[in-house]
Amino acid sequence: MVVMGVCGTGKSCVAAAVAGRLGLEFKEGDDLHPQSNVDKMASGHPLTDEDRIPWLRKCREWLREEAQHKKGAILTCSALKKKYRERLACGLPVRFIYLKTSQEELEKRLANRKGHFMKPGMLKSQLETLEEPTADEPVITVDANASLNEIVDHVIAELKKLPYPQR
Repeated sequence: MVVMGVCGTGKSCVAAAVAGRLGLEFKEGDDLHPQSNVDKMASGHPLTDEDRIPWLRKCREWLREEAQHKKGAILTCSALKKKYRERLACGLPVRFIYLKTSQEELEKRLANRKGHFMKPGMLKSQLETLEEPTADEPVITVDANASLNEIVDHVIAELKKLPYPQR
């Protein structure tokens, strides 16, 4: 499973909570970024598609390793473009959880976030890059304004309705 969305949607909190509730392995996708990507974002420069390739490769490799061990797993990853989601899911049984909220709410959250390399000024770039998931993708869209418990309950309820994804 991949918890996706732009910066400030709560990917890390939601992924950790779902993983805890379901007993899944959890990986913070930001930890897989090459240092050059972290430095670039920390200096206020958005990543290009080319910058993201090694990161997406590491994310997919982690998902593949977890799938090979038949473990349930959850990864955070912005997965902003459809081609990124396709790259992550290629040949793997992946579901995406898309956390969605307003730009105003995101700006408020990012203004209050401390100690993260992704600065509030990067939100505009992420929103411009975002290709919202479409009905043909294995995605559950979630209102990120709900409480953490409500979001986790909703995700688990939706997962129970779905067949195990085949790729």
